[in-house]
Amino acid sequence: MSRTDPATTAPGPVTLSGHHCRLEPLVPDHAEALFEATSLAGAKDGRGDLFRFFFEHPPESVAALRDWIIRRASGTDPLFFAVINRATGRCGGRQALMRVAPAHRCVELGSVLWGRGISRTAVATEAFYLTACHVFDHLQYNRLEWKCDDRNDPSKAAARRFGFRSEGLFRHHMIVKGAHRDTAWFAMLHEDWQMLRPIYEGWLDPGNFDSDGKARTRLNTPR
Repeated sequence: MSRTDPATTAPGPVTLSGHHCRLEPLVPDHAEALFEATSLAGAKDGRGDLFRFFFEHPPESVAALRDWIIRRASGTDPLFFAVINRATGRCGGRQALMRVAPAHRCVELGSVLWGRGISRTAVATEAFYLTACHVFDHLQYNRLEWKCDDRNDPSKAAARRFGFRSEGLFRHHMIVKGAHRDTAWFAMLHEDWQMLRPIYEGWLDPGNFDSDGKARTRLNTPR
C-alpha cells in the first residue's frame, strides 16, 4: 500500500513497552499515582501549575481525577495513555493521540502531561519514542503533530529536542480559560523519523546510562 493511500487503521488501545517506561491505556486505577505526580499540592521543584496551558484545571482530589479519567476512558479521539515509570511501576504522566485523520495518515500527540519524576528524563524521551514507533512504523502514518500555547517554552523546547520541525504560529487559534491562545505548530514526517529513529535507539540503549540512571550523552537530534 502506498503512503498516499488512506490509512486502514485508526489508533486503538495498546500497550507499548521499553526499557524505561510503558505506555498503557489510561484507566481509573492510575488516578492516585497520576494525581500525586501532577497535582499542584505535590509540587517540590518550583515548576508551578502544570495545568496552566491546558483546557482543564488541576483536579482537586484523586476522586475528581478518577471521574475525569472515567469520562475519557471510553473515547478513541483523544485516545489517552498512562505513562508508567518502569523503575517504580507507577503512573507518572499521561498523553493522548488526538485529531486522528486516517484518510490523511496524520495524528497529533497532545494533552501531554509528564509529571514530576518523569518530565525531562529518559522516561519522557522513551514515551515519545514508543509513540513515534507506533505511529510511523506500526500504523504507517505519514505525519505526527505537536502543538502548544506559544507561551509554553518548555513544550516548544521539548518539540525541538525530539526532532519536530516548527511550522509557524497560528495566532488566536483557540480560546483557553477565557483568553486567546496563539498556537505554536510543529510536525514530524515519516521521512524525518527514518533519520531520527537510530538516534533515539542509540541514546535509549541501557549502555548509555550510568549506575544512577543518568545519560552519558546528549540526545543529538537536529534542532
